[in-house]
Amino acid sequence: MHDNLGGFLTKRAFLNPDRDAYVDSVSGERLSFSALNRRSNQLANQMLAGGLQKGDRVGLLLMNSAEFMESYFALAKIGAVVVPLNWRLVADELEFILKDSGTRRLIFGSEFVEVAAELHGRGDKTDIDHWLQVADINGDGETAYFAEDYAEFREAGTEAEPPQGASGDDMLYIMYTSGTTGLPKGVVHSHSTAIWALITIGANAVYYEADRYLAALPMFHVGALSPLAANVYRGATSVVMRAFDPVRAWELIQEERITTGLAVPAMLNFMLQVPDFDRYDRSHLRWMMTGAAPVPVSLTEQYADMGIEILQVYGLTETCGPACLMDSENALRKPGSTGKAFFHTQVRIVDENGNNCLPDQAGEVLVKGPHIMIEYWNRPDATRDTLIDGWLHTGDVAVMDEEGFVFIQDRIKDMVISGGENVYPAEIEAVLMTHPDIVEAAVIGQESAKWGESPFAIVVRSNDSLTEADVVNYCQGRLAAFKQPKGAAFIDEIPRNPSGKILKRVLREQFPGPAPV
Repeated sequence: MHDNLGGFLTKRAFLNPDRDAYVDSVSGERLSFSALNRRSNQLANQMLAGGLQKGDRVGLLLMNSAEFMESYFALAKIGAVVVPLNWRLVADELEFILKDSGTRRLIFGSEFVEVAAELHGRGDKTDIDHWLQVADINGDGETAYFAEDYAEFREAGTEAEPPQGASGDDMLYIMYTSGTTGLPKGVVHSHSTAIWALITIGANAVYYEADRYLAALPMFHVGALSPLAANVYRGATSVVMRAFDPVRAWELIQEERITTGLAVPAMLNFMLQVPDFDRYDRSHLRWMMTGAAPVPVSLTEQYADMGIEILQVYGLTETCGPACLMDSENALRKPGSTGKAFFHTQVRIVDENGNNCLPDQAGEVLVKGPHIMIEYWNRPDATRDTLIDGWLHTGDVAVMDEEGFVFIQDRIKDMVISGGENVYPAEIEAVLMTHPDIVEAAVIGQESAKWGESPFAIVVRSNDSLTEADVVNYCQGRLAAFKQPKGAAFIDEIPRNPSGKILKRVLREQFPGPAPV
Protein backbone atom coordinates (compact mmCIF):
# COMPACT_ATOMS: atom_id res chain seq x y z
CA MET A 1 0.00 0.00 0.00
CA HIS A 2 2.80 2.43 0.90
CA ASP A 3 4.34 2.22 -2.60
CA ASN A 4 1.12 2.50 -4.63
CA LEU A 5 -0.48 5.93 -4.86
CA GLY A 6 -3.99 4.48 -4.89
CA GLY A 7 -3.30 2.88 -1.54
CA PHE A 8 -3.05 6.34 0.02
CA LEU A 9 -6.81 6.77 -0.46
CA THR A 10 -7.39 3.34 1.09
CA LYS A 11 -5.40 4.35 4.17
CA ARG A 12 -7.04 7.78 4.50
CA ALA A 13 -10.50 6.18 4.25
CA PHE A 14 -9.48 3.91 7.12
CA LEU A 15 -8.17 6.77 9.26
CA ASN A 16 -10.89 9.39 8.57
CA PRO A 17 -13.81 7.59 6.93
CA ASP A 18 -16.45 10.26 7.61
CA ARG A 19 -14.43 13.40 6.86
CA ASP A 20 -15.28 15.27 3.67
CA ALA A 21 -12.84 14.28 0.94
CA TYR A 22 -14.42 16.03 -2.02
CA VAL A 23 -16.91 18.89 -2.38
CA ASP A 24 -18.19 19.94 -5.81
CA SER A 25 -18.57 23.71 -6.14
CA VAL A 26 -21.45 23.50 -8.61
CA SER A 27 -23.60 20.52 -7.62
CA GLY A 28 -22.77 20.61 -3.92
CA GLU A 29 -22.01 16.87 -4.05
CA ARG A 30 -20.03 15.73 -1.02
CA LEU A 31 -18.05 12.55 -0.77
CA SER A 32 -16.44 11.36 2.43
CA PHE A 33 -13.09 9.60 2.22
CA SER A 34 -14.85 6.25 2.69
CA ALA A 35 -17.38 7.04 -0.08
CA LEU A 36 -14.66 8.19 -2.48
CA ASN A 37 -12.68 5.05 -1.75
CA ARG A 38 -15.70 2.78 -2.27
CA ARG A 39 -16.43 4.35 -5.65
CA SER A 40 -12.77 4.04 -6.66
CA ASN A 41 -12.80 0.37 -5.68
CA GLN A 42 -15.97 -0.26 -7.69
CA LEU A 43 -14.47 1.30 -10.80
CA ALA A 44 -11.18 -0.52 -10.33
CA ASN A 45 -12.82 -3.91 -9.93
CA GLN A 46 -15.10 -3.39 -12.90
CA MET A 47 -12.15 -2.32 -15.04
CA LEU A 48 -10.35 -5.52 -14.05
CA ALA A 49 -13.44 -7.57 -14.86
CA GLY A 50 -13.48 -5.92 -18.28
CA GLY A 51 -9.96 -7.09 -19.04
CA LEU A 52 -7.87 -4.05 -18.14
CA GLN A 53 -4.23 -5.06 -17.75
CA LYS A 54 -1.33 -3.54 -15.86
CA GLY A 55 0.20 -0.75 -17.94
CA ASP A 56 -2.88 -0.19 -20.12
CA ARG A 57 -3.42 3.50 -20.75
CA VAL A 58 -6.76 5.12 -19.88
CA GLY A 59 -7.54 8.67 -20.99
CA LEU A 60 -9.54 11.08 -18.84
CA LEU A 61 -11.35 13.80 -20.82
CA LEU A 62 -13.27 15.24 -17.89
CA MET A 63 -14.00 18.55 -16.27
CA ASN A 64 -12.98 18.81 -12.61
CA SER A 65 -15.26 16.28 -10.97
CA ALA A 66 -15.48 13.50 -8.44
CA GLU A 67 -15.38 11.08 -11.38
CA PHE A 68 -11.93 12.39 -12.35
CA MET A 69 -10.59 12.00 -8.82
CA GLU A 70 -12.06 8.55 -8.21
CA SER A 71 -10.82 7.36 -11.63
CA TYR A 72 -7.30 8.55 -10.88
CA PHE A 73 -7.09 6.58 -7.65
CA ALA A 74 -8.92 3.55 -9.07
CA LEU A 75 -6.57 3.23 -12.02
CA ALA A 76 -3.57 3.78 -9.74
CA LYS A 77 -4.66 0.93 -7.47
CA ILE A 78 -4.78 -1.65 -10.26
CA GLY A 79 -1.70 -0.56 -12.18
CA ALA A 80 -3.28 1.14 -15.18
CA VAL A 81 -1.66 4.30 -16.56
CA VAL A 82 -3.69 7.51 -16.48
CA VAL A 83 -3.52 9.95 -19.42
CA PRO A 84 -5.11 13.25 -18.27
CA LEU A 85 -6.39 15.17 -21.30
CA ASN A 86 -6.63 18.91 -21.75
CA TRP A 87 -10.31 19.43 -22.60
CA ARG A 88 -9.51 22.70 -24.38
CA LEU A 89 -7.78 20.85 -27.19
CA VAL A 90 -9.46 20.13 -30.51
CA ALA A 91 -9.89 16.64 -31.96
CA ASP A 92 -6.68 16.75 -34.03
CA GLU A 93 -4.61 17.62 -30.96
CA LEU A 94 -6.30 14.96 -28.84
CA GLU A 95 -5.84 12.40 -31.59
CA PHE A 96 -2.08 12.96 -31.48
CA ILE A 97 -1.92 12.50 -27.71
CA LEU A 98 -4.16 9.44 -27.68
CA LYS A 99 -2.19 7.75 -30.46
CA ASP A 100 1.19 8.77 -29.09
CA SER A 101 0.35 7.42 -25.63
CA GLY A 102 -1.34 4.26 -26.90
CA THR A 103 -4.50 5.00 -24.91
CA ARG A 104 -6.96 2.08 -25.14
CA ARG A 105 -9.88 3.35 -23.04
CA LEU A 106 -11.40 6.80 -22.74
CA ILE A 107 -13.56 8.19 -19.94
CA PHE A 108 -15.15 11.40 -21.21
CA GLY A 109 -17.72 13.86 -19.92
CA SER A 110 -20.97 14.61 -21.71
CA GLU A 111 -19.63 18.13 -22.29
CA PHE A 112 -17.19 16.56 -24.76
CA VAL A 113 -19.47 14.10 -26.54
CA GLU A 114 -19.04 15.88 -29.88
CA VAL A 115 -15.25 15.69 -29.86
CA ALA A 116 -15.43 12.10 -28.57
CA ALA A 117 -17.77 11.21 -31.44
CA GLU A 118 -15.38 12.81 -33.90
CA LEU A 119 -12.49 10.80 -32.48
CA HIS A 120 -14.57 7.62 -32.56
CA GLY A 121 -15.42 8.27 -36.20
CA ARG A 122 -11.73 8.37 -37.12
CA GLY A 123 -11.41 4.63 -36.58
CA ASP A 124 -7.85 3.42 -36.22
CA LYS A 125 -6.48 6.97 -35.93
CA THR A 126 -6.57 6.11 -32.19
CA ASP A 127 -6.27 2.78 -30.36
CA ILE A 128 -9.37 3.30 -28.21
CA ASP A 129 -11.70 0.30 -28.01
CA HIS A 130 -13.70 1.16 -24.88
CA TRP A 131 -15.57 4.44 -24.33
CA LEU A 132 -17.18 5.45 -21.01
CA GLN A 133 -19.38 8.56 -20.84
CA VAL A 134 -19.95 10.49 -17.62
CA ALA A 135 -23.35 12.17 -17.49
CA ASP A 136 -23.49 15.95 -17.19
CA ILE A 137 -23.76 17.57 -13.79
CA ASN A 138 -27.58 17.27 -13.83
CA GLY A 139 -27.47 13.64 -14.85
CA ASP A 140 -29.25 14.51 -18.08
CA GLY A 141 -28.59 13.56 -21.69
CA GLU A 142 -28.34 10.31 -23.58
CA THR A 143 -25.26 8.16 -23.70
CA ALA A 144 -23.59 8.16 -27.09
CA TYR A 145 -24.23 5.05 -29.18
CA PHE A 146 -20.56 4.05 -29.05
CA ALA A 147 -20.15 4.47 -25.28
CA GLU A 148 -21.21 2.91 -21.99
CA ASP A 149 -22.73 4.90 -19.16
CA TYR A 150 -19.94 5.50 -16.65
CA ALA A 151 -22.08 5.39 -13.50
CA GLU A 152 -23.77 2.14 -14.51
CA PHE A 153 -20.40 0.62 -15.36
CA ARG A 154 -18.90 1.69 -12.03
CA GLU A 155 -21.87 0.57 -9.93
CA ALA A 156 -21.57 -2.96 -11.31
CA GLY A 157 -18.20 -3.33 -9.57
CA THR A 158 -17.70 -4.68 -6.06
CA GLU A 159 -16.63 -2.39 -3.20
CA ALA A 160 -13.83 -4.67 -2.00
CA GLU A 161 -10.26 -3.45 -2.22
CA PRO A 162 -8.85 -4.60 -5.58
CA PRO A 163 -5.52 -6.40 -5.79
CA GLN A 164 -2.63 -3.96 -5.94
CA GLY A 165 -1.48 -3.86 -9.53
CA ALA A 166 1.56 -1.60 -9.44
CA SER A 167 4.20 -0.14 -7.18
CA GLY A 168 7.39 1.87 -7.04
CA ASP A 169 8.83 2.57 -10.47
CA ASP A 170 5.76 1.33 -12.36
CA MET A 171 4.18 4.02 -14.51
CA LEU A 172 1.32 5.99 -12.94
CA TYR A 173 0.52 8.62 -15.54
CA ILE A 174 1.61 10.26 -18.77
CA MET A 175 0.83 13.98 -18.64
CA TYR A 176 1.35 15.93 -21.82
CA THR A 177 2.98 19.33 -21.59
CA SER A 178 0.93 22.30 -22.64
CA GLY A 179 2.70 22.63 -25.96
CA THR A 180 3.50 26.34 -25.77
CA THR A 181 6.08 25.50 -28.44
CA GLY A 182 5.78 22.59 -30.87
CA LEU A 183 4.01 19.29 -30.25
CA PRO A 184 3.29 18.33 -26.65
CA LYS A 185 5.57 15.82 -24.93
CA GLY A 186 4.30 13.11 -22.61
CA VAL A 187 5.86 13.42 -19.16
CA VAL A 188 6.02 10.02 -17.46
CA HIS A 189 5.63 9.77 -13.70
CA SER A 190 5.71 6.62 -11.62
CA HIS A 191 4.07 5.73 -8.34
CA SER A 192 7.38 6.48 -6.65
CA THR A 193 7.87 9.94 -8.19
CA ALA A 194 4.25 10.90 -7.48
CA ILE A 195 4.41 9.70 -3.89
CA TRP A 196 7.65 11.59 -3.31
CA ALA A 197 5.91 14.70 -4.66
CA LEU A 198 3.24 14.30 -1.96
CA ILE A 199 5.86 13.77 0.73
CA THR A 200 7.75 16.82 -0.54
CA ILE A 201 4.65 19.04 -0.56
CA GLY A 202 3.70 17.83 2.89
CA ALA A 203 7.19 18.54 4.23
CA ASN A 204 6.96 22.24 3.31
CA ALA A 205 3.35 23.38 3.08
CA VAL A 206 1.79 24.05 6.48
CA TYR A 207 -1.22 21.75 6.64
CA TYR A 208 -3.40 21.66 9.74
CA GLU A 209 -5.76 18.88 10.74
CA ALA A 210 -8.86 18.90 8.54
CA ASP A 211 -7.80 21.83 6.35
CA ARG A 212 -10.25 22.81 3.63
CA TYR A 213 -8.50 23.47 0.31
CA LEU A 214 -9.87 25.45 -2.63
CA ALA A 215 -8.81 23.82 -5.90
CA ALA A 216 -9.30 26.08 -8.93
CA LEU A 217 -6.94 24.65 -11.58
CA PRO A 218 -8.01 21.95 -14.07
CA MET A 219 -7.22 18.43 -12.89
CA PHE A 220 -5.46 17.52 -16.12
CA HIS A 221 -2.69 19.85 -14.91
CA VAL A 222 -0.04 18.79 -12.39
CA GLY A 223 -0.77 21.98 -10.41
CA ALA A 224 -4.14 20.49 -9.51
CA LEU A 225 -3.52 16.74 -9.56
CA SER A 226 -0.55 16.68 -7.17
CA PRO A 227 -2.16 18.99 -4.56
CA LEU A 228 -5.41 17.00 -4.67
CA ALA A 229 -3.47 13.80 -4.03
CA ALA A 230 -1.55 15.62 -1.29
CA ASN A 231 -4.88 16.49 0.31
CA VAL A 232 -5.70 12.78 0.50
CA TYR A 233 -2.26 12.14 1.99
CA ARG A 234 -2.71 14.86 4.61
CA GLY A 235 -6.45 14.35 5.23
CA ALA A 236 -7.54 17.75 3.87
CA THR A 237 -10.88 18.37 2.18
CA SER A 238 -10.74 19.33 -1.50
CA VAL A 239 -13.36 21.92 -2.44
CA VAL A 240 -13.16 21.80 -6.21
CA MET A 241 -14.28 24.33 -8.81
CA ARG A 242 -15.32 22.79 -12.11
CA ALA A 243 -14.24 26.02 -13.79
CA PHE A 244 -12.82 29.11 -12.16
CA ASP A 245 -15.13 32.02 -11.40
CA PRO A 246 -13.82 34.82 -9.14
CA VAL A 247 -17.19 35.57 -7.52
CA ARG A 248 -17.83 31.88 -6.84
CA ALA A 249 -14.31 31.61 -5.38
CA TRP A 250 -15.13 34.20 -2.70
CA GLU A 251 -18.50 32.53 -2.07
CA LEU A 252 -16.82 29.18 -1.50
CA ILE A 253 -14.21 30.71 0.78
CA GLN A 254 -17.10 31.92 2.93
CA GLU A 255 -19.51 28.98 2.61
CA GLU A 256 -16.97 26.17 2.98
CA ARG A 257 -14.73 27.95 5.49
CA ILE A 258 -11.74 27.55 3.19
CA THR A 259 -8.36 27.60 4.94
CA THR A 260 -5.90 27.06 2.07
CA GLY A 261 -5.82 26.79 -1.70
CA LEU A 262 -4.02 27.34 -4.97
CA ALA A 263 -4.72 29.73 -7.84
CA VAL A 264 -2.52 31.21 -10.54
CA PRO A 265 -1.73 34.95 -10.32
CA ALA A 266 -4.29 35.86 -12.98
CA MET A 267 -7.02 34.18 -10.90
CA LEU A 268 -5.95 36.00 -7.74
CA ASN A 269 -5.96 39.25 -9.67
CA PHE A 270 -9.47 38.58 -11.02
CA MET A 271 -10.65 37.95 -7.46
CA LEU A 272 -9.49 41.43 -6.49
CA GLN A 273 -11.62 42.89 -9.30
CA VAL A 274 -14.84 41.48 -7.81
CA PRO A 275 -16.97 44.41 -6.61
CA ASP A 276 -17.28 44.58 -2.82
CA PHE A 277 -15.40 41.32 -2.26
CA ASP A 278 -14.87 42.49 1.32
CA ARG A 279 -18.43 41.41 2.08
CA TYR A 280 -17.36 37.75 2.01
CA ASP A 281 -16.06 36.19 5.21
CA ARG A 282 -12.45 35.12 4.64
CA SER A 283 -11.45 34.86 8.28
CA HIS A 284 -10.48 31.17 8.00
CA LEU A 285 -8.25 31.59 4.94
CA ARG A 286 -4.56 31.38 5.94
CA TRP A 287 -2.73 31.05 2.65
CA MET A 288 -3.03 30.64 -1.08
CA MET A 289 -0.27 29.13 -3.16
CA THR A 290 0.30 30.62 -6.58
CA GLY A 291 2.64 30.02 -9.44
CA ALA A 292 2.91 29.19 -13.17
CA ALA A 293 3.65 32.87 -13.86
CA PRO A 294 5.55 35.70 -12.17
CA VAL A 295 3.69 37.08 -9.15
CA PRO A 296 3.53 40.89 -8.97
CA VAL A 297 4.77 42.19 -5.63
CA SER A 298 1.67 44.37 -5.41
CA LEU A 299 -0.52 41.24 -5.51
CA THR A 300 1.31 39.69 -2.55
CA GLU A 301 1.02 42.96 -0.63
CA GLN A 302 -2.71 43.37 -1.32
CA TYR A 303 -3.49 39.90 0.00
CA ALA A 304 -1.12 40.39 2.95
CA ASP A 305 -3.13 43.49 3.88
CA MET A 306 -6.16 41.20 4.10
CA GLY A 307 -4.29 38.75 6.34
CA ILE A 308 -3.87 36.18 3.56
CA GLU A 309 -0.39 34.85 2.85
CA ILE A 310 0.52 34.39 -0.80
CA LEU A 311 3.04 31.57 -1.10
CA GLN A 312 4.73 31.63 -4.47
CA VAL A 313 5.53 28.15 -5.77
CA TYR A 314 7.74 27.14 -8.66
CA GLY A 315 7.31 23.77 -10.27
CA LEU A 316 6.87 21.91 -13.52
CA THR A 317 5.04 18.92 -14.90
CA GLU A 318 8.46 17.28 -15.07
CA THR A 319 8.94 17.72 -11.29
CA CYS A 320 5.46 16.37 -10.50
CA GLY A 321 4.79 19.84 -9.07
CA PRO A 322 7.33 20.85 -6.45
CA ALA A 323 10.63 22.64 -7.04
CA CYS A 324 10.68 25.83 -4.92
CA LEU A 325 8.27 27.30 -2.37
CA MET A 326 8.23 30.62 -0.57
CA ASP A 327 7.54 30.27 3.14
CA SER A 328 5.20 32.67 4.90
CA GLU A 329 7.98 34.13 7.06
CA ASN A 330 9.84 35.57 4.07
CA ALA A 331 7.07 36.29 1.55
CA LEU A 332 7.16 40.04 2.18
CA ARG A 333 10.86 40.21 3.04
CA LYS A 334 11.79 38.69 -0.34
CA PRO A 335 9.20 40.11 -2.74
CA GLY A 336 9.28 38.52 -6.16
CA SER A 337 11.05 35.37 -4.97
CA THR A 338 9.62 31.91 -5.41
CA GLY A 339 11.44 30.84 -2.25
CA LYS A 340 13.93 28.06 -1.64
CA ALA A 341 14.03 24.49 -2.86
CA PHE A 342 11.48 22.13 -1.30
CA PHE A 343 12.74 19.87 1.49
CA HIS A 344 13.42 16.81 -0.70
CA THR A 345 14.59 18.88 -3.67
CA GLN A 346 17.87 20.37 -4.86
CA VAL A 347 18.01 23.45 -7.09
CA ARG A 348 21.03 24.91 -8.90
CA ILE A 349 21.43 27.93 -11.16
CA VAL A 350 24.07 27.27 -13.83
CA ASP A 351 25.70 29.16 -16.69
CA GLU A 352 25.93 27.96 -20.31
CA ASN A 353 28.91 25.75 -19.37
CA GLY A 354 27.06 24.04 -16.53
CA ASN A 355 28.98 25.85 -13.78
CA ASN A 356 27.16 27.16 -10.70
CA CYS A 357 26.33 30.83 -11.07
CA LEU A 358 27.44 33.39 -8.53
CA PRO A 359 24.76 34.92 -6.27
CA ASP A 360 22.42 37.17 -8.27
CA GLN A 361 23.88 35.96 -11.58
CA ALA A 362 21.25 34.78 -14.07
CA GLY A 363 21.39 31.22 -15.36
CA GLU A 364 19.33 28.14 -16.10
CA VAL A 365 17.42 26.42 -13.31
CA LEU A 366 18.32 22.78 -12.67
CA VAL A 367 16.23 20.61 -10.34
CA LYS A 368 16.97 17.24 -8.75
CA GLY A 369 14.95 15.03 -6.42
CA PRO A 370 13.08 11.73 -6.12
CA HIS A 371 9.95 13.32 -7.63
CA ILE A 372 11.54 14.14 -11.01
CA MET A 373 9.94 12.52 -14.06
CA ILE A 374 11.10 9.16 -15.41
CA GLU A 375 11.24 10.23 -19.07
CA TYR A 376 9.44 11.84 -21.97
CA TRP A 377 7.24 9.16 -23.49
CA ASN A 378 8.62 7.92 -26.82
CA ARG A 379 11.15 10.80 -26.88
CA PRO A 380 14.57 9.38 -25.92
CA ASP A 381 16.43 12.33 -27.49
CA ALA A 382 14.37 14.90 -25.57
CA THR A 383 14.85 12.86 -22.39
CA ARG A 384 18.63 12.80 -22.84
CA ASP A 385 18.69 16.55 -23.47
CA THR A 386 16.60 17.31 -20.39
CA LEU A 387 17.76 14.76 -17.79
CA ILE A 388 21.53 14.94 -17.39
CA ASP A 389 23.25 13.20 -14.46
CA GLY A 390 19.96 13.17 -12.58
CA TRP A 391 19.42 16.92 -13.00
CA LEU A 392 16.36 18.25 -14.81
CA HIS A 393 17.28 21.12 -17.13
CA THR A 394 14.18 23.29 -16.95
CA GLY A 395 14.83 25.89 -19.63
CA ASP A 396 13.90 28.58 -17.09
CA VAL A 397 16.14 31.51 -16.21
CA ALA A 398 16.57 32.57 -12.59
CA VAL A 399 18.95 34.09 -10.07
CA MET A 400 19.65 32.82 -6.56
CA ASP A 401 20.66 35.22 -3.83
CA GLU A 402 23.21 34.56 -1.10
CA GLU A 403 20.54 33.10 1.19
CA GLY A 404 19.38 30.59 -1.41
CA PHE A 405 16.17 32.35 -2.43
CA VAL A 406 15.33 31.84 -6.10
CA PHE A 407 13.95 34.57 -8.35
CA ILE A 408 12.54 33.25 -11.62
CA GLN A 409 13.30 35.59 -14.52
CA ASP A 410 11.81 33.98 -17.61
CA ARG A 411 11.94 31.14 -20.09
CA ILE A 412 15.20 30.93 -22.01
CA LYS A 413 13.19 30.75 -25.24
CA ASP A 414 11.24 33.90 -24.31
CA MET A 415 14.34 35.92 -23.50
CA VAL A 416 14.87 38.96 -25.73
CA ILE A 417 18.43 39.80 -26.82
CA SER A 418 18.50 43.51 -27.56
CA GLY A 419 21.77 45.07 -28.63
CA GLY A 420 23.63 42.12 -27.14
CA GLU A 421 21.92 42.52 -23.75
CA ASN A 422 19.69 39.84 -22.26
CA VAL A 423 16.23 41.22 -21.54
CA TYR A 424 13.77 39.18 -19.49
CA PRO A 425 10.13 40.00 -20.37
CA ALA A 426 8.93 39.12 -16.86
CA GLU A 427 10.89 42.06 -15.44
CA ILE A 428 9.18 44.49 -17.82
CA GLU A 429 5.78 42.88 -17.20
CA ALA A 430 6.21 43.38 -13.45
CA VAL A 431 6.79 47.10 -14.00
CA LEU A 432 3.83 47.45 -16.34
CA MET A 433 1.56 45.72 -13.83
CA THR A 434 2.15 48.55 -11.37
CA HIS A 435 0.38 51.00 -13.72
CA PRO A 436 -3.10 51.72 -12.33
CA ASP A 437 -4.75 51.42 -15.77
CA ILE A 438 -3.12 48.12 -16.76
CA VAL A 439 -4.94 44.90 -15.86
CA GLU A 440 -2.60 42.44 -17.59
CA ALA A 441 0.61 42.73 -19.57
CA ALA A 442 2.82 40.52 -21.70
CA VAL A 443 6.12 41.36 -23.38
CA ILE A 444 7.61 39.71 -26.45
CA GLY A 445 10.61 40.38 -28.66
CA GLN A 446 10.14 41.83 -32.13
CA GLU A 447 12.77 41.91 -34.87
CA SER A 448 14.63 45.20 -34.93
CA ALA A 449 16.90 46.46 -37.70
CA LYS A 450 18.85 48.48 -35.15
CA TRP A 451 19.00 46.24 -32.08
CA GLY A 452 18.37 42.73 -33.43
CA GLU A 453 15.37 42.43 -31.14
CA SER A 454 13.39 44.95 -29.12
CA PRO A 455 10.83 44.45 -26.35
CA PHE A 456 7.20 45.04 -27.31
CA ALA A 457 4.35 45.27 -24.77
CA ILE A 458 0.87 43.80 -25.20
CA VAL A 459 -1.51 45.24 -22.64
CA VAL A 460 -5.04 44.77 -21.33
CA ARG A 461 -6.17 48.18 -20.13
CA SER A 462 -8.92 49.18 -17.72
CA ASN A 463 -9.06 52.74 -19.06
CA ASP A 464 -9.58 53.27 -22.79
CA SER A 465 -7.75 56.59 -22.61
CA LEU A 466 -4.44 54.78 -22.00
CA THR A 467 -2.26 55.19 -25.12
CA GLU A 468 0.77 53.46 -26.54
CA ALA A 469 2.87 56.48 -25.64
CA ASP A 470 1.59 56.29 -22.05
CA VAL A 471 2.74 52.68 -21.78
CA VAL A 472 6.17 53.34 -23.27
CA ASN A 473 6.74 56.50 -21.22
CA TYR A 474 5.71 54.76 -17.99
CA CYS A 475 8.75 52.48 -18.25
CA GLN A 476 11.18 55.37 -18.58
CA GLY A 477 13.03 55.84 -15.32
CA ARG A 478 11.76 52.49 -14.07
CA LEU A 479 13.85 50.31 -16.39
CA ALA A 480 17.22 50.61 -18.07
CA ALA A 481 16.92 52.06 -21.56
CA PHE A 482 17.69 48.77 -23.34
CA LYS A 483 14.88 47.05 -21.40
CA GLN A 484 12.19 49.59 -22.21
CA PRO A 485 9.54 48.48 -24.71
CA LYS A 486 9.78 50.29 -28.02
CA GLY A 487 6.06 50.00 -28.65
CA ALA A 488 2.79 48.67 -27.28
CA ALA A 489 -0.52 47.26 -28.45
CA PHE A 490 -3.84 46.70 -26.69
CA ILE A 491 -5.77 43.47 -26.51
CA ASP A 492 -8.95 42.33 -24.75
CA GLU A 493 -7.40 39.26 -23.15
CA ILE A 494 -3.90 37.83 -22.80
CA PRO A 495 -3.89 34.27 -24.22
CA ARG A 496 -2.87 31.71 -21.61
CA ASN A 497 -2.65 27.96 -21.37
CA PRO A 498 -4.74 26.16 -18.71
CA SER A 499 -1.96 26.49 -16.13
CA GLY A 500 -2.02 30.28 -16.49
CA LYS A 501 1.19 30.67 -18.48
CA ILE A 502 1.15 33.33 -21.18
CA LEU A 503 1.22 31.87 -24.68
CA LYS A 504 4.06 33.97 -26.03
CA ARG A 505 4.09 31.95 -29.25
CA VAL A 506 0.53 33.07 -29.99
CA LEU A 507 1.41 36.68 -29.26
CA ARG A 508 4.49 36.54 -31.49
CA GLU A 509 2.28 35.30 -34.33
CA GLN A 510 -0.28 38.03 -33.66
CA PHE A 511 2.28 40.85 -33.34
CA PRO A 512 5.16 39.82 -35.64
CA GLY A 513 6.70 43.29 -35.93
CA PRO A 514 9.10 44.64 -36.98
CA ALA A 515 9.67 46.69 -33.84
CA PRO A 516 9.11 50.45 -33.99
CA VAL A 517 12.34 52.33 -34.63
